[in-house]
Amino acid sequence: MTSWPRILLATNNPGKLVELRVILSSPDWKLVSPAEIDIELSTVENGSSYAENATIKAVEGAAAGSLLTLADDSGIEIDALGGAPGYLSARYLGETASYEERFRAILGELAGLPAPQRSARFRCVIAIARPGDGAVRTVEGVCEGLIAETPQGDAGFGYDPIFYLPDLGKTMAQLTPEEKNAVSHRARAARAALPILKELTNE
Repeated sequence: MTSWPRILLATNNPGKLVELRVILSSPDWKLVSPAEIDIELSTVENGSSYAENATIKAVEGAAAGSLLTLADDSGIEIDALGGAPGYLSARYLGETASYEERFRAILGELAGLPAPQRSARFRCVIAIARPGDGAVRTVEGVCEGLIAETPQGDAGFGYDPIFYLPDLGKTMAQLTPEEKNAVSHRARAARAALPILKELTNE
């Protein structure tokens, strides 16, 4: 039996690291960041989908760290914008644009639209890559909601302040970590990844 007691989380995003460490916590493995194993990942995310970008990151991490590696790619899809920005969410308006600038642009595009026309979703694809053969498995999580009329809340990161959850009456950025990890796209994808991690760490 081959075992990977350590699993690399191939991200430099501190918010993602915090969320994934909570959801994927297990006595069967230790989750490590690139910095904790002294590697530097500077992945060029040039795929044409969430799955392609997540796979690129996971394969690079597995090769660099020689560990079973998990990576995610996620974004926000706004129906009134034809599903944009989608997998380009982190680069919407250019990589140097601030989220405040992105919010202004999106809210300007949706100005005057009633709630039924502000439908949107967060989507996350997680890729898990094995070291050595580079075999990859992927899973997906989706969270449906609406685009708020104004940004609200200061928790979370990314597009959380403008993503409104009608059932909870809050934006994603107004949720506690526990509330967010119960409903978010990343949490749903991570929970779907758990059985795969258990399978691969017990081969």
